[in-house]
Amino acid sequence: MSDLTIRPVVLADLPAIVAMLADDPIGAKRESPDDLTPYEQAFARLAADPHQHLVVAVREGRTVGTLQLSLIPGLSRRGSTRTIIEAVRIDATERGSGLGTELIEWAIDTSRTLGANLVQLTSDATRTDAHRFYERLGFVASHLGFKLAL
Repeated sequence: MSDLTIRPVVLADLPAIVAMLADDPIGAKRESPDDLTPYEQAFARLAADPHQHLVVAVREGRTVGTLQLSLIPGLSRRGSTRTIIEAVRIDATERGSGLGTELIEWAIDTSRTLGANLVQLTSDATRTDAHRFYERLGFVASHLGFKLAL
C-alpha cells in the first residue's frame, strides 16, 4: 500500500481517531466524540511519554487507522522489554483492505527496533473476528485477561 503513511499523531488527528474509537457497538457505549477535552488531556500525557507511540495511518490526506504501542521494560523473562498494542482501529471504509495487517506489522517491526522481546495485545472477548485476525498474524491466545474498573 504505497499510498499509505503511518506517522505519529498530532492534535488535529483527535477528531478522526475518536470517531473510529466510537464506531462500533462497544466503543459507542464508552466514547464521546462530542467532547474532545478528555482525549486532548490524554494525548498531552501520551505525547510527553517517550515509551508511548500513538500513530495514525493516513491515505490521501484522510486518517484511516490508528493504534497505540507502549514500551514496557520489565524484570520477568530475564529482564525482557515488551510492547503492548492497544486501541487498534480501522476506518469502516478500509476494513478488509489489508490496512490492519500493515498497521500491526508496523507495530511488530517498531517493537523489534525498540528492543522488545515480546509483543502482546488484548482484545475484547466479544471481538471474535479480531481474534481470528490476530491469530492469522501469528499471535497466540495464551493468557486470560482481567480488568477492574476504578
